[in-house]
Amino acid sequence: MRLRLWIGLVAAVVVGAGAVVGSILVYDHDNGEFHTRQREEASRAARQAQSVGALSVGELAAAASFIKANQHITKHQFAVVAQSLVKEEVLHAAAFIDVVHADERAQYEREHGFPIVEKDAAGKVVKAAPASVYYPLTYRASKHEKFAAQALGFNLAADPERAPYLKRAAEDGKATATPVITLLIGGQGINVFRAVYRDGAPTATAAERRRALIGWAGGSFLLSDLAAAAVTSLPGDVVTQLDVANQTVIGPEGTLEDAAAARFQIADHTWILVVRDPNRPDGSLPILFGAAGLALAAVLGSLIWVWSREERMRVLQREADEDSLSGLRTRRRFEEEVRAAMARSGRDGTTGALLMLDLDRFKKVNDSYGHPAGDRLIQEVAGVLQKRTREGDILGRLGGDEFAIALPSCRPDEANVVAEAIVAAIREHESDDGEIKPITCSVGVANFGIDQGMSYAMLLSEADTAMYAAKDAGGDSFRVFHPDAIRVTAPSGRR
Repeated sequence: MRLRLWIGLVAAVVVGAGAVVGSILVYDHDNGEFHTRQREEASRAARQAQSVGALSVGELAAAASFIKANQHITKHQFAVVAQSLVKEEVLHAAAFIDVVHADERAQYEREHGFPIVEKDAAGKVVKAAPASVYYPLTYRASKHEKFAAQALGFNLAADPERAPYLKRAAEDGKATATPVITLLIGGQGINVFRAVYRDGAPTATAAERRRALIGWAGGSFLLSDLAAAAVTSLPGDVVTQLDVANQTVIGPEGTLEDAAAARFQIADHTWILVVRDPNRPDGSLPILFGAAGLALAAVLGSLIWVWSREERMRVLQREADEDSLSGLRTRRRFEEEVRAAMARSGRDGTTGALLMLDLDRFKKVNDSYGHPAGDRLIQEVAGVLQKRTREGDILGRLGGDEFAIALPSCRPDEANVVAEAIVAAIREHESDDGEIKPITCSVGVANFGIDQGMSYAMLLSEADTAMYAAKDAGGDSFRVFHPDAIRVTAPSGRR
């Protein structure tokens, strides 16, 4: 029983632990899928932004190549070229920037460190820069018309925010982007510059590129449109943040909790797109699953505990009611049932009998064959008594080799027949242990139900007195107790 209890409790613990582990695994799986999806969303949006930006920067490179091939172009010619540039996604304005007027050459060289005139291979000045400082500008007039005059008359080379990047573009020969600044066309964004060199001039080194410089092709990118290009592939409820140079330029300030980030390039700047998907898996279902499992385990454990307790109580009750050796009722249980039978007999006006049985010379069996043999004989005698009694009769082992049989609803003459049959059955029984000789018994009979004032103790005393009278007479017989005398009756086979 104890083993079954522990097995049941272990099973309950396994159920509870399994539910908790299962809920954790389900949550981790859902959470992993969520983070994978979020990373994919960020990467997809970054690729989208980079592809759009790269396309526009590429168009600037194509425009620079066109200008290089034509050396110097008019505003009208550039306008024709620029019209195709501003149609590309996030590029909102395009300009060709000539080097500044000749009378500003010295100041420009002092400030920026590179010449503003064309020179031949020997370093001789062959051509001064064009005199115009008004740069051709093409823009999306529907959105930025109010900034047109300001933009067309702005000297980019003298602007401290843009001049360093013009210089870098000229020396590196690569597309160069400014930090986030206020654009001339309005709004926050970046300028990207691509240097234009004199066709055929050597540009292998920074010095050669400075000498060959004739101007720049420039473009303006609005941050809002750049961000819009990035998020077109994202669900509408996704929160996005655009960072560059450790600064948030689009989206909520601060760090987005539990977000995914992806990098992309525009010109020589690295941008970080941070994506937070609000559709995080709800942990309520795994928690509910785990709680249900724990509740089930608790209920199962409680049931097992209650069952075990009841089983233990039944075992204790059985141990209290049933003799462990013979399987018959214990003295206490036998007394309870006989008292109840006597009470019924008094109510119903019927009679019954109590038979006390003691084995003759049982001590000799223990001394000669050992206590195990004596125990086996006790068990065999119990089996004989069970076969010789009715279902409603009460059998008990009162201790040692002493047995008792209560016969409810039994007349005195019927009790005598039963006593005689039991004496004969014990005498005729052959033990399973072949070495043990047949044994006999002495039986005392006392009747109840005749005297309504009789107690259980008086009934037991009368049956015990009759039994010892039969034993004193030599055993292998039964005696019936009478108030005035005890009648000794030997089995019919021995009369």
